[in-house]
Amino acid sequence: MEVDHNGLEVLGRDECLRLLGTATLGRIGVTSGALPTVLPINFRFDGRQILFRTGVGTKLDAATQNAVVAFEVDEIDAIAHTGWSVVVRGVARELTDPDELVEAQRPPLARWAPGEDHRVVAIAPEIVSGRRIVPGVSAANGNDR
Repeated sequence: MEVDHNGLEVLGRDECLRLLGTATLGRIGVTSGALPTVLPINFRFDGRQILFRTGVGTKLDAATQNAVVAFEVDEIDAIAHTGWSVVVRGVARELTDPDELVEAQRPPLARWAPGEDHRVVAIAPEIVSGRRIVPGVSAANGNDR
């Protein structure tokens, strides 16, 4: 097991993608008005790409224009002091091809926010990294306590 200088397990790409497929709520980082913005979104990972819905005129407009974005998902157990985090960087694009749209909606993409959300966005997971909190691992030397 590879451990970073903070004592966190470094996750490989396959494990990161597996964990990504277990979650439904994440955060997307986009540039809006030349400023970084991080927003929570419901999503689905279909094994190839991250999919989510959005409306017209939202802060997520930047994510529909072939922009490079960051996406983060995690699971934390504050009582057991365990958890993991996965960060994806990639190009986000709006799906416009009718066949892609039909495929992306099987099963239907969930959305918490009210309002119109007819646009579907896909993020290609180009750069993927992840960390896991491992109880009992020393940050100083990477050895078990």
